[in-house]
Amino acid sequence: MHTLSKEEIRKRRAFVPNSALAKRVEFDKEIMYVSLMDGRIIGVPLVWFPTLRMAKPAERERYEIGGGGVSLHWPELDEDLSVAHLLAGADRRST
Repeated sequence: MHTLSKEEIRKRRAFVPNSALAKRVEFDKEIMYVSLMDGRIIGVPLVWFPTLRMAKPAERERYEIGGGGVSLHWPELDEDLSVAHLLAGADRRST
């Protein structure tokens, strides 16, 4: 039986780019919709994110997309979300 060294394992790993990149964020009364660069739309309940749920609509609209699309940030609300976690269905209570 041959065991691979850590270096051999590292060399065999393929680079997989992150395709879950945010393009835009929109809200209705109960859901946050994150449009991705590849055309997908993630819809997540605002109840998962109490800070966003309690914020005024104008405050929700003042967001920044960081890291080329991998994260969402609301400076006024001090709220940060990972697009990958949204796509995986992770809510704040489970992290």
